[in-house]
Amino acid sequence: MIPKIDSDIGISVYSTSFSGCGGKIRQNAEDFVVSEILSEKSMSSIKQNDGYAVYKLKKQNIDTNHALQDFFKKTGIRLKSLGLKDASAVTEQFVCSMNKSKATKTFSTKKYSIEKIGFTKKPLTKKDMIGNYFKIKITDPSSEPSKFDEFEKILNFYGYQRFGSSRPVTHLIGKAILQRNFSEAIKLLISFTSEFDSNQNTELRKKLADESNYKKLLSEVPPQMDLEKIAVSEMLEHNDPLKAIKALPLQIRRFFVQSYQSFLFNKTLSSSFENEEDLFNPQEGDVCFDKNGILGKYVKGLEQNPSIPLVGYSYYKKTRFDYYISKILENEEITPKDFYLKEIQEISNEGGYRHSSIICSGYSANNNTISFSLSRGSFATIVLREIMKPKDPIRSGF
Repeated sequence: MIPKIDSDIGISVYSTSFSGCGGKIRQNAEDFVVSEILSEKSMSSIKQNDGYAVYKLKKQNIDTNHALQDFFKKTGIRLKSLGLKDASAVTEQFVCSMNKSKATKTFSTKKYSIEKIGFTKKPLTKKDMIGNYFKIKITDPSSEPSKFDEFEKILNFYGYQRFGSSRPVTHLIGKAILQRNFSEAIKLLISFTSEFDSNQNTELRKKLADESNYKKLLSEVPPQMDLEKIAVSEMLEHNDPLKAIKALPLQIRRFFVQSYQSFLFNKTLSSSFENEEDLFNPQEGDVCFDKNGILGKYVKGLEQNPSIPLVGYSYYKKTRFDYYISKILENEEITPKDFYLKEIQEISNEGGYRHSSIICSGYSANNNTISFSLSRGSFATIVLREIMKPKDPIRSGF
């Protein structure tokens, strides 16, 4: 039985036959540890002379965006991350300055610390980060996680946190933006409710569903609902949903569109698997990634992994997956051209490709604590979903 929240984010299958060990994760932040892995070339490029400062950000109980926003407010130094790490974990990641003018050695608060480790001639980018190492404790499993041995059969779905976890709404906001229904996008951001959200937040959102309550309730919007506060403030000032969307941070606006793109990918991957497409071995006509992560057409004899298109305004139709993608787009009432937004060009998305399966290495299990490494962009929660087969993912810590 596939949990409802899985279906809500486009996942309708399990790709492994393992019955699931059950249990829970993230009972404490220390139960979920994540460390970024940089390529050897990138690590060797970090020197102790002048250039763009590189830092190690260590944090827990705060997500990457909020940690870096707080750091900027307190120091005036703007840093960019190579990947996003959520709040419910102990994480280590690399962040980099975007100019050479100002740097600091160390900085710390109760929730995060930032330590300078050196300088590079050019700012680090996402391409420098090749993966993540995970060490995760599964609490009270019904069977041993060590019995799972189907690592080469895990589909590369986007995980729950891509869609908001306890409030899976980011893809719905993205779809509304792509359909130019900006008022619906703002309504979803402010007032969409979920059974997994807190009672306090749910009650506030229900009241905010009525725009006449905006002025009265603005002061009650808590700090963690900062995006909602921006949207409510802008609507009070301009009563223009497009202006309210443009007032949100650029990274967040892009994330909404990317989340809907992720939803379409999950639907495509599910549908392809259900129709017995081989998603683990490339075929003639496939677009593939080679062992170095370089994209190209299938070449017999080369070590390659099949990929699936990410829909965008430059979507390439000539793959075996277009049959499924076209059906999904028709049902969703969306076209690839919709991903080019004249009204907000900076969040337009041309699309791309993504591995159809997860590349998982170094798996070990010891006393219900598992560890493994994943390539960049894959989700540990999707590996755990196959190992645990949770009946209620969110209440199980996902």
